[in-house]
Amino acid sequence: MNKIVPVPGGTVTPAAGAGTHLPAGHPPVKVGKIGVLIVNLGTPDGTDYWSMRRYLKEFLSDRRVIEVNRVLWWFILNVIILSIRPQAKGKDYATIWNNERNEGPLRTITRSQAEQLAARIGPLDGRLVVDWAMRYGNPSIASRIEALQQQGCDKLLLVPLYPQYAAATSATVCDAAFDALKAMRWQPVLRVAAPWPDEPAYIEALANSITTELAGLDWEPELVIASFHGIPKEYFDKGDPYHCYCYKTARLVREKLGWPEGKLKVTFQSRFGKAEWLQPYTDKTIEALAQSGVKKIAVITPGFVADCLETLEEIAGENAEIFHHAGGEKFHFIPCLNDSDGGMNTLEAVVKRELRGWAEIG
Repeated sequence: MNKIVPVPGGTVTPAAGAGTHLPAGHPPVKVGKIGVLIVNLGTPDGTDYWSMRRYLKEFLSDRRVIEVNRVLWWFILNVIILSIRPQAKGKDYATIWNNERNEGPLRTITRSQAEQLAARIGPLDGRLVVDWAMRYGNPSIASRIEALQQQGCDKLLLVPLYPQYAAATSATVCDAAFDALKAMRWQPVLRVAAPWPDEPAYIEALANSITTELAGLDWEPELVIASFHGIPKEYFDKGDPYHCYCYKTARLVREKLGWPEGKLKVTFQSRFGKAEWLQPYTDKTIEALAQSGVKKIAVITPGFVADCLETLEEIAGENAEIFHHAGGEKFHFIPCLNDSDGGMNTLEAVVKRELRGWAEIG
């Protein structure tokens, strides 16, 4: 049985063999806790020019996000993009901003996901400490890893909040975590949660979300679009598995719903720059559907675990407008799983799976 070592503000149970007998006069050591850090993409601190500029510079300086020549990209980013884009993006963020808390919805939702996850798994093992961070912006990954280590977490489960792995999303979360660990004298043992494109709880949650949302309409869509965030085609050609993960998720959801092929159509959104990205493009598909006579569609964004600029402003706003201007009549956006029961069931299932051997949580 592990000995309880007193620490300021409480007690901590060390892992077996990890300093269970301290010499007389030894200062208290906080060990034995298990940190769970969920990480989403990020959000600016405000909608003003300088907040947007800081956020965009950090995001677009990531070499996994932009893989072009560094000298050329430095000029394009600092001389052109960061002079113009912060104002436009700030206006976009202002349309979805949580004014009550003065923050983007992604921060509001991710915080709630962490709090609910802690309430679900915390009572199962007193060693668990749940926290949240953003890859770009605040709170940073480095700051939360340090905070967890200071609370006695000598084991850390990192959970990138991307069901479908891509180097520009999941892998860059790991990059930031590794950079933080490189600066630590006493590192926690690290695990990284695997992607979950086929996690049964996730597939069930998506199917239930679609069923519930469509049941609340007084009309039936002719088809449903599953819009995933795109990546440059060049990244796919280099071996990124993201494209396959997206199609796998969509196929499993369609099969769960019992729908025929063609009822759920995969597209890719949020392209940036002039290079070719994964196709078909969401906006072009929606426009073509309306022009061909399709009058009623619904859109779900399965690759996002929380609503954000790309879902609320781009899909529910811009793409709805594109559909109506091209002749469409009925457009319905199906919200992300967010902190709903289905969304939390998914995160709980993923975390429990990844904590096996570390925590006794069933």
